[in-house]
Amino acid sequence: MTDSIDNSIQQNALGPRKASGDSGSVEQHSLTDQIAADKFLESKKASRSKGLGIKLVKLSPGGTV
Repeated sequence: MTDSIDNSIQQNALGPRKASGDSGSVEQHSLTDQIAADKFLESKKASRSKGLGIKLVKLSPGGTV
């Protein structure tokens, strides 16, 4: 999903902001709105992950018994 968002942001940045023709005019969302949407979706994905992002392990020192 992130690839499609990254691709759409890139395509929107390369395309014109506003286009008009005989059938009407079209305007894209601003880049700041697209970036805000991307950050929102990434934060939702991060909050869905299991755990707290901290891995607890038990360390036992090697040596003689």
